Amino acid sequence: MKISKHTAEHYLWGQQCDGWHLVKHQDLSVIHERMPAGTSEVRHYHERARQFFFVLSGTATLEIDGTEIVLHPHEGVEVPPLAPHQMMNKSNGDLEFLVVSQPTSKGDRVLAD
Repeated sequence: MKISKHTAEHYLWGQQCDGWHLVKHQDLSVIHERMPAGTSEVRHYHERARQFFFVLSGTATLEIDGTEIVLHPHEGVEVPPLAPHQMMNKSNGDLEFLVVSQPTSKGDRVLAD
């Protein structure tokens, strides 16, 4: 079945950020997310989920275990389980990206210091 952010289940999170569930299963999650300029996720890690972040538009700053990585459109990075990380939009424009989690990260998030 065809899906897009226009037809997917939508939710709000954080500081006026959007998420659209493109695939929502226990063994796999694919979410299209949008972060306005100057917003960030809380620093956290996942006990089981392995994640892959892929930038669609804008510029992302992803801190992983103390190292900041800047991602531009069509660039991505994998975050293994137990690695503390935080997605940030330090730019002046919107950031849109995909986050793929295997298995789903729902109920698997632990806040990090």
